[in-house]
Amino acid sequence: REFRGYMGPKEMERLEIFGGETVHAIDLGWSWVEPLTRFFSMVLKMLYSVVANYGVAIIILTILVRVATAPLTIKQMRSMERMRALSPKLKEIQAEFADDRQKQSEKTMALYKSEGVNPLGGCLPMLLQFPVFIGLFYALRSTIQLRQAPFFGWIDDLSVPESLFEIPGLGLPFRVLPLVMGATMVLQQRITPMQADPAQAKMMMTVMPVMMTLVFYQFPSGLVLYWMVSNVLAISHQLWIGRGIRAKKTS
Repeated sequence: REFRGYMGPKEMERLEIFGGETVHAIDLGWSWVEPLTRFFSMVLKMLYSVVANYGVAIIILTILVRVATAPLTIKQMRSMERMRALSPKLKEIQAEFADDRQKQSEKTMALYKSEGVNPLGGCLPMLLQFPVFIGLFYALRSTIQLRQAPFFGWIDDLSVPESLFEIPGLGLPFRVLPLVMGATMVLQQRITPMQADPAQAKMMMTVMPVMMTLVFYQFPSGLVLYWMVSNVLAISHQLWIGRGIRAKKTS
């Protein structure tokens, strides 16, 4: 019997040359995500060859992804803005037909039809973007080149959670990126049009950011950096779209 073994870094190119399905030692996600993971890993390495800093490469990659998905994002945001504009009329229908669910549903659909609004218009673009974000997630998590790759200052390894200092008396690390990311989520939720009831809106603006901050607190700093920059770009985009829609209404 002959046995072959590989001992070395989990670099995709090396494992593919070695063969024997050893490339699957790298977690590239589900089979339908794997092509996206490979693509984003390749783009990340290409960007690094230009800027020589994986943190900067992640920021540029995030911007490129936002630009590529901008048409879907614009469609989603405009749909949500139009739904918010209809919110007073929807509340009137709900109040008028509070005891007749069928009539309430009929009047609601008639309002959507008359205004040319698709209630699912804000969901479809989000679902289409989901595979892209999953592919990016696995690419950033599985890229071995991020190991011990510095960004700036105290962030000297993008493959592990960063820590500015340890909180005295608690022994817990104080991490800047997850906290800033949580703050951007709160701001994003505040400026995003919502049709949810007050309880749901409160959950989206408080519970969700806190929960995501706790989850991302243990994530590698490269992943947190991507999510934080993505939130900042989404906020800028939302403000720009909202200003454009308000300008059209006043003109």
